Amino acid sequence: MPVAEIIARRRSIRAYQPEAPVSDEQLHNLLEAALLAPSACNMRPCEFIVVRDRGKLDAIVQAHPYAGMLKTATLAIIVIGNTNIHNDISAGYLFQDCAAATENILLQAVSEGLGSCWCGVYPTEDKVAAISELFALPENLVPFNIIAIGVPAEADGSRGFYEEEKVRWE
Repeated sequence: MPVAEIIARRRSIRAYQPEAPVSDEQLHNLLEAALLAPSACNMRPCEFIVVRDRGKLDAIVQAHPYAGMLKTATLAIIVIGNTNIHNDISAGYLFQDCAAATENILLQAVSEGLGSCWCGVYPTEDKVAAISELFALPENLVPFNIIAIGVPAEADGSRGFYEEEKVRWE
């Protein structure tokens, strides 16, 4: 599938077929795509927690008020920013790096026939604290978001969002 089509088909999926599996190969491809994302000075400060355990997924739903889509998702990938990995130039770009890794996961999910939904954690302090506590993260590991992954239970469809008035030509 051409990249432009993958981008056009990407959308937030909030309902999944709960018994439909995500294969180890698909999961590997998602994580590989994340790790291929650009990062400032190629410092690669992103880390990932793969959550397949239903009890942990349900605990995330309890800890995060907007993570209800995890009730039917097969798994979640938590994107983590490691604040210890930086140099003088890359220090301020940690969460941009996490966003690039996230977008790669979302696009790879489409190419794998999977659905996904980005559920923000950082910069909301109570959400960061709740997820950090749930996964016993040290202070230098900051949860950036939670990505629900699964086989979509809702119809796929491209949506057009191009708005000429949001483009400035000079």
